[in-house]
Amino acid sequence: MTGQPAPVVAIVGPTGTGKSDLAVDVALALDGEIVNADALQFYRGMDIGTAKLPEAERRGVPHHLLDVLEVTDEASVATYQQQARDTIDDIAARGRRAVLVGGSGLYVRAALDRLELPGTDPAIRARLEAEAEAGGLEALRARLTLVDPVAAGRVHDARRVIRALEVHELTGRPFSSFMPDRQYVRPTVQLGLRMPTPALRERLDARVHAMVEQGLAEEVARLDAAGLRRGRTASRAIGYAQFLAVADGELSEADAIADTVTATQRFAKRQRTWFGADPRVHWLDVDRTDRPGLLEAALTHLSPVRR
Repeated sequence: MTGQPAPVVAIVGPTGTGKSDLAVDVALALDGEIVNADALQFYRGMDIGTAKLPEAERRGVPHHLLDVLEVTDEASVATYQQQARDTIDDIAARGRRAVLVGGSGLYVRAALDRLELPGTDPAIRARLEAEAEAGGLEALRARLTLVDPVAAGRVHDARRVIRALEVHELTGRPFSSFMPDRQYVRPTVQLGLRMPTPALRERLDARVHAMVEQGLAEEVARLDAAGLRRGRTASRAIGYAQFLAVADGELSEADAIADTVTATQRFAKRQRTWFGADPRVHWLDVDRTDRPGLLEAALTHLSPVRR
């Protein structure tokens, strides 16, 4: 490895598998610093509902790209890409190891892979959103099928359909032409954490209930006063959207908890699918009672690239 930058370590996988804790363990073992790749942990004050690691549990390991946005801001993959790469370069220049951690798949790939990100145009997006509201999503989906059938087969929710049409209008190119190849921009080792589905479901259920006991409703109320509802990204976050509905009298707390559990489990399933499609990920099986064993397994995978 002489003369070459130390590989980035990326710890990925579904929510609730213990990525944050393992990242701290790995960083301590490799003289590393952590770079956040969880899009919701960018937001100041969104702590309980995003399972953001408390300061004491970071054990002195520097954490980058946490708490960099207000809840009224909209997260940008392009902005994150530049920030993450600059941060990784800075960590490497100081002779330390970058440990990227998070479950936001596109943000992980933006940091690690050769990925061209087209720009945005708020006016085009606003017009398309108005069209979707007036005429329904299916009309936009039909238009996307005509100009980019590949993307039409891959994107399903309104936000992504609108984004694909926006990119086509802006660039004249199909949105699918921007889909990245699986090529790292610098040497990288990805470790994925996984658990059997029943065990993960149980853990996620317990975690949501713990968040409520820790004060999730109160956190949402504080952020609501700070403009949470004006934040397109933050206000739709799992848990936050449900407890805003509680505040509005639209859901009972029990229904909000149940909806949050269900949404979290669905999100974990999507994460498994996303990261499972990447053949470069080395998968580690998580035993909730054996954290030292998980670190040992991670370091075994990293042994060829340890300094």
